[in-house]
Amino acid sequence: MAYKLTKGEIRKELLKCGRNPNYFINNYVKIAHPIKGLVPFKLYNFQEDVVKDFEDYRFNIVLKARQLGLSTTTAAYITWLLLFHRNKNVVIMATKLATAANLVKKVKLAMKSLPEWMKISKMVINNRNSFELANGSQVKAISTSGDAGRSEALSLLVLDEAAIIENMEHLWAGLYPTLSTGGNCIILSTPNGVGNLFHKLYTEAEEGANDFNPVKLLWDRHPERDQAWLEKETRNMSPREIAQELMCSFNTSGATLLSGTDLQLIGENIKEPKYKTGFDRNLWIWETYDEAQKYLLIADVARGDGEDFSAVQIMNINNMEQVAEYQGKLPLDLFARFIYDTSKEYGHCLTVVENNSIGISVLEKLKDLGHPNLYYSKKSSHEYVENAYDEMDGVIPGFSNTTKTRPLIIAKLEEFIRNKAISINSLRIYNEFKTFVWNNGKAEAMRSYHDDLVMAMAIACWVRDTALIINKKEIQYKKALLGSLRTTRSTLNTSLSGMKRQEQRVINLRAEKKINLPFFIG
Repeated sequence: MAYKLTKGEIRKELLKCGRNPNYFINNYVKIAHPIKGLVPFKLYNFQEDVVKDFEDYRFNIVLKARQLGLSTTTAAYITWLLLFHRNKNVVIMATKLATAANLVKKVKLAMKSLPEWMKISKMVINNRNSFELANGSQVKAISTSGDAGRSEALSLLVLDEAAIIENMEHLWAGLYPTLSTGGNCIILSTPNGVGNLFHKLYTEAEEGANDFNPVKLLWDRHPERDQAWLEKETRNMSPREIAQELMCSFNTSGATLLSGTDLQLIGENIKEPKYKTGFDRNLWIWETYDEAQKYLLIADVARGDGEDFSAVQIMNINNMEQVAEYQGKLPLDLFARFIYDTSKEYGHCLTVVENNSIGISVLEKLKDLGHPNLYYSKKSSHEYVENAYDEMDGVIPGFSNTTKTRPLIIAKLEEFIRNKAISINSLRIYNEFKTFVWNNGKAEAMRSYHDDLVMAMAIACWVRDTALIINKKEIQYKKALLGSLRTTRSTLNTSLSGMKRQEQRVINLRAEKKINLPFFIG
């Protein structure tokens, strides 16, 4: 028979639990085990540390590996918060409403499993995705659509798997003001690449640039995991999955165009430019002009008054090393002049301008300036046409970045980087690569980020590997064909055997006027 507590013991126990959430969880919270059923929830040391952080800090952001029990730990903490505090309003949001509702279900189960004397506030409203206690405290799961949670003053906001919640920036803009009355916030997630709101908030927290307390929990924080466990667990996982699920790596997780290994290699080889020049010091130069080398200039044109940047990449064609880069906001006429002057500094190198609607204006200005080496291509095939001019049929100035060519140039860029056939020096483009991701089958910059430098680099790779190389092969073929032709002064003898004797006999007969024949032999 179970020991029955006296009223004094119950009072003491309630005071202990109310003062210390870890004591409450370790002694009274139960969870559903998939095999053993309902079992007591005993916190590991690292989970107790997290609960203490929930108490000590108003804002907590937790970067975690999978299967560390943090969602369950959070549910247990919410159970304590609701039971021992009046009028607490807790809202939970996750990747899906069902996921958030499952966390509410864990809280509800923990609440129902308490000893009767511990249920100091009964459940008065019980819905599928929410419930409310008699003390006025409540918890509910909300969806990620619409204006969910915007109109409420929250005591605690929990965002589970925040890095994977779609449109998180927009949601956070509406949810954050609901904490203005003193509410707390817990954000939990595994990483999902860089550039999203979770990455931004966590890195800022590490730098002390916001109010969040950063907590990082790798796979090995769990006391039952060792190297043998890791090797077994990762046997059938890709490097990206390992980085995301276990290693808490922002750079090598997520759906970036480049693999984590390639991103890391680029980051390790970033160089400070030798010069930062131009009126805005945004022209970065790593290598000045060498007449023994050949160069290629690519320009991606922006309006100059919007959020996008105009960009220039200059590559050494011989070894595909990045020698100069520009990113800035210039009016079209000034950008055209900048392209002309920069191209001239590199021997009036071949200049490729994306011929979108505003790019045409830049190309026209470059022609007015007398640029001697503009890129022309065929309308249908987009092939480079050397020594072309405007009046040539089927030929247009600049490069057409269309729905047809865009996947081709991006694939060529990824191929160059993967095969280590290109040398990238710029920190600016490296940061763009980290936020250049696959979105519904299309590679593009994440929302609120830029890809001007990446796209200019992609065009450079495509032009170098297709247009210039194919054109070079055609020239070599024509030279080889012409080289095989020879002139000679010798004549070819086509006469048959005995022909000379027959010819002489006819001449003799005509001289003797014995025959009257036309002379047509031969």
